[in-house]
Amino acid sequence: MKKVIEVKHLYKLYRVGDEVVRALDGVDFTIYKGEFCAIVGTSGSGKSTLLNMLAGLERPTKGEIVISGQHIEKLNEEQLVTFRREHVGFIFQSFHLLGTMNALENIALPLSFRGVPKDARMKKAAKMLKLVKLEKHGKHLPTQMSGGQQQRVGVARALVVEPDIIFADEPTGNLDSHTSEEVMQLMKQIVREQNMTLVMVTHDNHLASYADRVFHIIDGRIVRIEDRRLQEQAEKEKYAEGREVKDHEENE
Repeated sequence: MKKVIEVKHLYKLYRVGDEVVRALDGVDFTIYKGEFCAIVGTSGSGKSTLLNMLAGLERPTKGEIVISGQHIEKLNEEQLVTFRREHVGFIFQSFHLLGTMNALENIALPLSFRGVPKDARMKKAAKMLKLVKLEKHGKHLPTQMSGGQQQRVGVARALVVEPDIIFADEPTGNLDSHTSEEVMQLMKQIVREQNMTLVMVTHDNHLASYADRVFHIIDGRIVRIEDRRLQEQAEKEKYAEGREVKDHEENE
């Protein structure tokens, strides 16, 4: 499997008055292409700091972050901006759609920063709109869409640049539970179909259960990595065995 993110001995220390706070306290992990990973922890656990580090929005005190073969902790601001534009898509809790632009224009926006011609931008945006099942809403402004529809537009906007990685920060935080489930199902489906790598930060263990692997973070340390795929496989095998036993009993 191809490594997309490698984190080695990552530390982030803050000085608060006379105290030193360890927001990240020696974090190590690897994420592979096509994986949906969730970083789960309570408020103050270090999960948002970790996401900001991975996205190059904050610098580590010590340690390495290798993304798509690049040591991003060594890049300057200008290089980081270019790196994010070329390799990363973001999905935010509060959607961050521009109110004066319709759904299609919002999705196409990241492509304009890359200098993609308007016709090509719109064509690609329309393709992404179809992918998130909103093809009839292309001309709608954000105010004419529900929260769930706006977040789908947010997902399409993150995908339009064909990033190596998508970072999602509490992506369903502003949605009701039913809509949250729909958006999570969509994100999981897209990761599978497009072979994307998605890293999501959440405080919600139930939402994290949609991920392939769950990184549990407490006080700046990864305390446990849960592999949901192994659990799902074991459950399927157990179910299949149960069916075989039942069929055997019925045939006797």
